[in-house]
Amino acid sequence: MKFIALLFIFASVVASSARAKASKPNILIFYLDDMGWAQPGSYGGKMAPTPNMDALAAGGVRFTNGYSSGCVCSPGRVGLMTGRYQARTGHDANPTKEGRELLLSETTMAQHLKTVGYTTGIVGKWHLGDTAPEFMPPARGFDFAMGTVGNLGVGKGPSFYRGKELIQELPGAPITSPVYAAESVKFLDANRDKPWFLYLSFNAVHAPHVASEKWLEKFKDLPKHDAAYAALAAESDEAIGTVMTKLREMNQEENTLIFLISDNGGAYQNAEMGGLRGHKWFLWEGGIRVSWIAAWKGRIPAGRVSNEPVIQLDVLPTALAAAGTEPKTTFDGVNLLPLLEGKTDKLSPRELYFRFGVQHAVRQGDWKLVKASKDMQPMLVNLATDPGEQTDLTAKEPDKAKALQQLFDQWNATMQPPRWEDQRWNGDESRKEEKKDKRKKKAAK
Repeated sequence: MKFIALLFIFASVVASSARAKASKPNILIFYLDDMGWAQPGSYGGKMAPTPNMDALAAGGVRFTNGYSSGCVCSPGRVGLMTGRYQARTGHDANPTKEGRELLLSETTMAQHLKTVGYTTGIVGKWHLGDTAPEFMPPARGFDFAMGTVGNLGVGKGPSFYRGKELIQELPGAPITSPVYAAESVKFLDANRDKPWFLYLSFNAVHAPHVASEKWLEKFKDLPKHDAAYAALAAESDEAIGTVMTKLREMNQEENTLIFLISDNGGAYQNAEMGGLRGHKWFLWEGGIRVSWIAAWKGRIPAGRVSNEPVIQLDVLPTALAAAGTEPKTTFDGVNLLPLLEGKTDKLSPRELYFRFGVQHAVRQGDWKLVKASKDMQPMLVNLATDPGEQTDLTAKEPDKAKALQQLFDQWNATMQPPRWEDQRWNGDESRKEEKKDKRKKKAAK
């Protein structure tokens, strides 16, 4: 009888564990670096095939008005990891030295999810501080951590980390997408029996544009620089496919909420931008509108396209809602689950705010007010009719322009001033555009 009772208790514990697992979906984030809004084929991209990104879009929701709150790498990652505008901590530009890390007062997505039973992992680019152990991923909630501290080939110190240790070399680097895929598969395999959160943060398609020979060979007919960029994009897509194949082998696709987002707009001069104005480093749409896909097989209806404006700040509150937990932090993002699941096709009205040095922008509905350099006056555009931001409507709609400027000023007054600024990209935009045109002409030759 005692043996039977023990078996019953054991079975109850196993069943309870299974129910807990089922109630807490895995969270998987594919975070691309510097990928142009229209780079994936599902967004119209033609330079490189992206079948695995496109499969996620086909199996879930593809957002045409998806944003990052940052037009450069690190600020966007602050927003993703905290669900809060990076301006709340004055983290407006990329970290380069001590004092420019993600503040310890902020709680990361990994820390939030660990408190409700998740095993957490980051594979890839961190870029939120590496000047001391307390700023590294293991101290910010990640049980497993490996990748690059920032961009490849930048700085004189170690470029890589594994756990708490900074390391000089990573086998396979600077070609990192296949390395990250292999590490991610190991993480999934080791944690198949518990709810997990994996943040797969690619170096691709940020420079240096390097890729495996098999991918370079596939694009050998393109101009040299385009070939390298296309190969890098295709190899990152292959890495996504590797992880998705493992997920399906584990029969966990139906219990995994997946996001695929870029950290900011395209940086490469020939990145596919779908007609958007500007690029990384600017608050034109080309710098902040990004590929933005969400999927959860069996829970999120497949094949949907949404024009609702969403932002990477929404990922954390959505993940916590999926995990069935109430947030203990005030987020700037919102829970997207009702929208993702098709229970509604509209979010409650809200504004989206952007700040980068002397630049600022605010979007309200289809209206956007943008100041993209120190020398320009704020410009009012209607993104529904003018997604390329060519026509200034300030003179026709002065009250709307004034109202949006007031909204930004009110929001900005509640933020912390920038703790530092990147002056390289906040000067006279016309000179930047002239240099860009010269580079394009030189590349064409």
